Amino acid sequence: MLHFFKSAQSVQLIYILDGLRSWLTFAPVADQTAQYLQVSLNLVNWLSLVYVVVAIFFSLITTWVLDTLGLRFSLIMGSWLNMLGAILRVIGMLNCIPEWAMFPMVMGGQTLCAFAQPLVIFAPTKLAALWFPDHQRATANMMASMANTVGLLLANIFSPMIISYTSTLFMLLLIYAIPAVVACFLATVGIRERHPPTPPSASMVTSSSEPFLQGMKLLLTNKAYMVLLVCFGSGIGVFTCFSTLLEQILCVKGYSNDFAGLCGAVAIVFGVLGAFLLGLYVDKTKKFTEVTKINMCLTSLGCSVFAVVSQLSEQKVIIGAVCAWFGFFGYSVYPIAMELGVECSYPVGEATSSGLIFVSGQIQAALYLLLLQALAKPMADSPLSVCVTGADANLSWTVPVLVMAGLCTLGTCCFVGFFHTDYRRLRAEATASPNTVTDQSTGGDTWANSTDA
Repeated sequence: MLHFFKSAQSVQLIYILDGLRSWLTFAPVADQTAQYLQVSLNLVNWLSLVYVVVAIFFSLITTWVLDTLGLRFSLIMGSWLNMLGAILRVIGMLNCIPEWAMFPMVMGGQTLCAFAQPLVIFAPTKLAALWFPDHQRATANMMASMANTVGLLLANIFSPMIISYTSTLFMLLLIYAIPAVVACFLATVGIRERHPPTPPSASMVTSSSEPFLQGMKLLLTNKAYMVLLVCFGSGIGVFTCFSTLLEQILCVKGYSNDFAGLCGAVAIVFGVLGAFLLGLYVDKTKKFTEVTKINMCLTSLGCSVFAVVSQLSEQKVIIGAVCAWFGFFGYSVYPIAMELGVECSYPVGEATSSGLIFVSGQIQAALYLLLLQALAKPMADSPLSVCVTGADANLSWTVPVLVMAGLCTLGTCCFVGFFHTDYRRLRAEATASPNTVTDQSTGGDTWANSTDA
């Protein structure tokens, strides 16, 4: 049991270190990055957008790898890709590298890191099911999922700080490479088994995960899962728009970039706090559906209030409080909804069910961003604006934020009205015999071959 505990904590430590994701490295210091690499801001933005593109097109392969080859293989492969990408970014900033080759090498490193992200970010439900008993799964999922969120928070804080102290992009990338190297070392050396010595729950003893293609078919014909896929994916899309457009929405009304960054950080901090509390509560009560529906309703309320107060000037306290509310209920429901996806789609593989929800959110986020940006119209007069000067700097976001609130509310209403499901995994555990051990149909994670390297 002690060995199991240490192994589980080692896996979560790798998640936390790998949660220092590389995709947001450049966003808080976009101007300096463009200057150092001698490229436009549009090209700098692609250092972040490459993650969305790769996540959409690489998702099916990732879910197959996780559910077929297993969590251990996926974590090690993801850690190596992330480390190699981080190192390539550092090499691209060496003095011996020609100026014309710097950006391509940094982009190449970002692309490798982008391929690593789905292998890690799709896996929390797999980790929770494979390594933790049923009364700890929601908390374990929360910790693994929020590791990525904490990484985003730290990137917002440390990227500007490092640039201001060192005035060099090389040192920034070198510092970000350290946790990537440590995570790769821990994954390669520390994770020696595909699964713990003993099954953590009855569902892991008797379950037989469906083959990948059969699992996809079952998901697409599962009404409850499809409602969750579309409605919660819409919520992910709205929250992505909120995080991406926050600075542009607020600067028109006279709020500085520092304040916008603070609001984003407050939302993340309260989101992590909410996820921790909800994880503990759901582990004890198993009220996945109730918690998800209530949180989505409260998130919609916060989004609607934000649509109003964001159009007011000199209301920092109110805007900060609304961002905290939005983050507390919006961020925190993510791991719970992922666990709910597993419960309503069991025995489909955990990575497949959670991965498709994530991809749904990415696709809807891209569509929503295009829509909201198209609805933002130039302002003839904007005396309060502190936006960067330029043709598209001063835009009216009144209509887009109202549409964003409407999209959030529509998705919530559909979910509350149409989502109904049994907890299939919990039901299987309740009826399973704890003394019966059977092999799983997939080769990824099985207790039949306990000598697996």
